[in-house]
Parts: sequence; structure tokens; C-alpha cells
Amino acid sequence: MEACCLTSNSFTKTIEFAPSIKARTLFNPKRCSNQFVLKRVAAPSSISCCHSESSSPSDDKKKGFGDADWRSFRARLVAGEQAASRTQAQEPSAFVDLDTVADSPPPQINIGDRWAHEIHEPEKGCLLIATEKLDGVHIFERTVILLLSTEPIGPSGIILNRPSLMSIKEMRSTTLDVAGTFSDRPLFFGGPLEEGLFLVSPKVGDGVGKSGVFDEVMKGLYFGTKESVGCAAEMVKRNVVGPEDFRFFDGCCGWEKEQLNEEIRAGYWTVAACSPRVIGLDCVGSIGLWDEILGLMGPRKVW
Repeated sequence: MEACCLTSNSFTKTIEFAPSIKARTLFNPKRCSNQFVLKRVAAPSSISCCHSESSSPSDDKKKGFGDADWRSFRARLVAGEQAASRTQAQEPSAFVDLDTVADSPPPQINIGDRWAHEIHEPEKGCLLIATEKLDGVHIFERTVILLLSTEPIGPSGIILNRPSLMSIKEMRSTTLDVAGTFSDRPLFFGGPLEEGLFLVSPKVGDGVGKSGVFDEVMKGLYFGTKESVGCAAEMVKRNVVGPEDFRFFDGCCGWEKEQLNEEIRAGYWTVAACSPRVIGLDCVGSIGLWDEILGLMGPRKVW
């Protein structure tokens, strides 16, 4: 994908700058560099039938995505701890037991509908925010990656903040289009591994969720693969969802089982949770997303 500067030199620079950053492929590797060692692994679950009314639980739905408020609950706890820490710093004589704060009900803090905070380990629906250690690594510099899965075989996700240069039709991407349904939709760069993915967030109704075809990343936001794009097109024809409710990506990011944790410990990524409003479809392709999320998180780390 030359428009996104996916060249052999880019991959070579990635390896030389950050040796721990390798890649695993979900389906077929892009043959951009002979030095890039890729390991074939099982693909994410795909469902070709779009008539099912019940969805099977995801492999990593460990926190109960049916309870849509758990992320906000945690965010209020974090905001309460941060407020207590600031109070303690300003008034050293005022003793605050942070363990008690963490175990108590969330304080009445208004966090709004746009928030982001750091978390300790990756989880489905979290963000990986490139640190300054990746400056100069063209593909990953100042990227914001949405983690779609944390399966045992290895996490996978898509880059959110690379602008689209062409439409699906202009890129002649037949894997992400069925009978021209999405031909005019922009195509975004999702990562260096070859795979077609899309995000869908319906403005009205919950037909997408009830279909059981797409995997929910967070409340109201789902993702699908080239195996489920036919069902997506069928839903558009049935007016269940509109074509404007989709964002399509050429490529994705993937890690081997422990690779991502090693990169996080090495300081290449900051892991963050955020509200659905922060990474809505309108934010896809925004080059300012990296700065915006760091601003929501507060003071930045110096690596």
C-alpha cells in the first residue's frame, strides 16, 4: 500500500529501531520485507450467516460487556483516586488511604462523556498509544491503536489515526466490497499485516448487535472481517444500518502471545481506556487523535 508508505525501508527501520517489534499475521502477510518474520496463526472467529439473533460470548469478555457501565465505573474510581492524590500532595497533613478509596463506591465525580485514563494491562477495547520511543518508526510513530482482541494466540488491533487517501473503489479492494455497496467508502490504513477489517457503529437501533455476526469492542462499536462483509452489505440493503456507519481498514496490527506485554514493559506503548465518544467513527483518520487522547489523560510521562 504505497500511499501509506508501506515500503521495505519502513519495515527495516522498524526492526532496527525497536528489535522487539515483530509481527504475527492473522491471515496472509504482506510481502514487504524479507527481514520481517511472520508467524501464521489462527484467524479470529468469523460468522458468515447474518440471520442469527443471538451472539456467542467473546473469548475475552471477562468483564461482562452486557454491563455497559463498567468502564465508566472504573473511570470514576480512577478520577477519585487522582483527586485524592492531588489533595494529599497539596495538603500533606491530610491523610488519605488510597486503598480505602479504591474499595469504596465511586465518588460523585462528573467525568463527562469524553474521558481517557491509563490502565496497567491491555484489554479488549483499550488503546495502545505510541510513546516517544517509537518516534522515527514511520509505521507506528504517534499512532493510536484500538485493540480488537486479546486472544491467547496473540492480541490484534487497528490503527485509528492514519488519514484515508483513497476510496475502496480507487484502491480496487474487492475483499471489502460486495456488489459495490461500499465502493465509495474511504479506506484507512489499519496496520502492516494484510487483512481487511471494518468498524461499524449504528446510529439507531441495535440490529447490528442482535445479528450475532459482529464482535462488540465496546458499547455501540463492533468490528467485522472480510468474511462478514457480505452480511454487512445485506444489512445495508435491508436498511438495518447505513453505509456511513462503517469505517474500512486495509491491514491490521498483531503480536505474538507475550510480545505486546514485552513492548509495553519496554516503554513503547501506553495502555489506556477511554469512553466510546473518544474513538467514535468521526475520529477515525484524525491525525490529532494522539494529542487529544494524551490531553484527556493528563500529564504525560517522560520516557
